[in-house]
Amino acid sequence: MSTHMIVLPGGGYAEHAAHEAEPVAAWLDDEGLPASVFRYPVNVPHPEPLRALRAEIAHRRALGAERIGLLGFSAGGHLAGLAALASGATPDETVQFAVLGYAITSMETETYRPARLILLGEDASPGLRRSTSLDALVSPDAPPFFLWHTAEDPYVPPEHTYRFAAALAANQVPHAVHVFAHGPHSLGLARDTGETANWTTLATAWIREQTVYHRRSR
Repeated sequence: MSTHMIVLPGGGYAEHAAHEAEPVAAWLDDEGLPASVFRYPVNVPHPEPLRALRAEIAHRRALGAERIGLLGFSAGGHLAGLAALASGATPDETVQFAVLGYAITSMETETYRPARLILLGEDASPGLRRSTSLDALVSPDAPPFFLWHTAEDPYVPPEHTYRFAAALAANQVPHAVHVFAHGPHSLGLARDTGETANWTTLATAWIREQTVYHRRSR
C-alpha cells in the first residue's frame, strides 16, 4: 500500500525554514519513503493553513497515495497535528500518522507567542486557543504520533511535547516520544549534533513500523 510523506517546515507561521524543507524530503526519499514539501500559507489566520494542507492531502491522494504521513517542525508540527486531529476532514483529507519535531502543541501557554498572534490574533478567545491546542483535540481515534524535542529548546520548551504526549497516553493513542538532552530550537535533520542526530534513525524505523502494523491489522 503506497504511503506518501508531506513535509511541513517551521517558521513561526511567518515564513518557511529552508533547512526543514527540501533537505528533509531528500532524506526521506533516500530512505525509500516518497516525500514532498508543502509550503502552507503563512501570515494568515486560522483556519487558512489547515484548509490548504487538507487540500494538499486530498491532492496527494488523487495522485495515488493510499496512506498519508505528515512530518512537521515547530509551527509546521502544530499544523500537522491540527490536520491529524481537528474535526471536519473528509475521508480524502485524513492522516494515517504524524511525526512532530519540537512542535508548538499548545496555544494556551505563553511560549512562542508570536506564532499564536499570527494564527489567532491578539484577542483570541480562550475557546479558540483551546480548540487549536493539540492536547485538547486528542481522542481514542487519533492516529499514531512520533514526537521529538530537546530539553534545552528556548523558544518552544519541551513542555509542549510533554503536554501532548500526556494527552495521547490518556487516550491510549500509539505514540513514541524522544526528548534529547541537548540542542537549540530549529535543528532540522540535526546532523552533527551528537545524540540528538539519532532522531532521524528512530523516526525512519517508526514510520516503517506504521506500514507493518497497518498490514497486520487488515
